[in-house]
Amino acid sequence: MPEAIIQSISRAAAKVMNRTDITRRLVARLTHEEAVVGGIGNTNFELWASGQRPQNFYMLGSMGLAIPIAMGVALAQPERQVFALEGDGSLLMQLGALGTVAAAGLKNLAIIVFDNGAYQITGSQPTLTSQGCDLVAVARGAGLAQASWAADESHFEQLVDQALAGNGPWFIGARTDNMPPAGVTERDAAKIRAGFMQGIAKHAE
Repeated sequence: MPEAIIQSISRAAAKVMNRTDITRRLVARLTHEEAVVGGIGNTNFELWASGQRPQNFYMLGSMGLAIPIAMGVALAQPERQVFALEGDGSLLMQLGALGTVAAAGLKNLAIIVFDNGAYQITGSQPTLTSQGCDLVAVARGAGLAQASWAADESHFEQLVDQALAGNGPWFIGARTDNMPPAGVTERDAAKIRAGFMQGIAKHAE
């Protein structure tokens, strides 16, 4: 297992990175049919634009539920690594999920939060993270000891590699910019659901 690389840095000390770039860095590392649940809006838009994998679920219209859905997949398929991609605004609506994940102790689950300090898709209204709320600190307080801000792109990749090795749950905070997403997800909920169910129907290799 890789050496632990959790860093005790604050949100303010973390580099603001490009959301498209770090999403592509994540996807490039998914080589064993890992499941990825993308939260609403730009989070899943970037996931879609980074390559439509059968094991990706692009959530539509269910703000704050990426983590609970990913947790369900992780519980049902403990042999498969599962990632939840969420935005800061969505996570702030569902903070209780962090305590539930910590209590379950799922080794195959990792949460990545893209924090741009705004509800970007609805007009860039500021979220509480722009006023001092540190989601990594919140995650640790909820019981997720393996929680860290990504200091920069290289550290983000190291944290993803750590999560891929298992021994979770993991919580990765990534500060991101407010650039437009690289694409927009096809908005066909039935097709998305059917494709994901087929994509995770077989066991991960």
